[in-house]
Amino acid sequence: MRALKTAILSAALALGIAGAAQASEGVHIPKQSWPHSGIFGTIDKAAAQRGFQIYKEVCSACHSMHLVPIRTLAGIGFKEDELKALAAGYEVQAGPNDAGEMFMRPGIPADRFPSPFPNDQAARVANNGALPPDLSLMAKARVGGEDYLYAFLTGFGEPPPDVHIMDGMNYNKVFPGHQVGMPNILQPDGVAFADGTKATVEQQAHDVATFLTFVAEPHLDARKQMGVKVILFLLVLAGLMYAAKRKLWSTLH
Repeated sequence: MRALKTAILSAALALGIAGAAQASEGVHIPKQSWPHSGIFGTIDKAAAQRGFQIYKEVCSACHSMHLVPIRTLAGIGFKEDELKALAAGYEVQAGPNDAGEMFMRPGIPADRFPSPFPNDQAARVANNGALPPDLSLMAKARVGGEDYLYAFLTGFGEPPPDVHIMDGMNYNKVFPGHQVGMPNILQPDGVAFADGTKATVEQQAHDVATFLTFVAEPHLDARKQMGVKVILFLLVLAGLMYAAKRKLWSTLH
């Protein structure tokens, strides 16, 4: 619970900082079309599965998702045996055992995705001093949400002549300050999607953004469905109350 509160506070802080920086620099984040947008929208499960494939094969080398249980992937179509096989591919720390020692064991679906580094300092050492952020709530921690994630992932390129990029940094046209320690990790055909979808940079960015939207709010579809049911119930209730009122007052006149 403490870890969850800390992550939420960190996300809120990042939201405010990123929002202020973007506003001060006038960074424009183009709107994209997302199947999950709107009251009737739902997560594109195929896109989210492709996004997870990219996370597993590319992003997980640096970024953690330590708030996300592996079994969460059931929400985008992973079956129980697939979740067990996926979880077993990770080694997680458990214990203590009878000797009071911690030990490593194969993961189970209830485990959260393990971090690629044992601690933050090890992560900084491996990334030129930069700490790769956890991606569990990244879609909530940036102004623009999935639109920002898409723009960021497709925003790498050569800097303008008047922009000086420091050593070890990379140019990104939408990142506040336009300098980021993360390199351009998405390359054309950098992954081979299991469903045969062509892996353009734009497609990969779209799928990663969809996946991170899902993990940040895995009950999004259920919440929308419940909202629609509540609205329909209230409309029916309002109609019944109006009919009852008409009938009641008709006997008094």
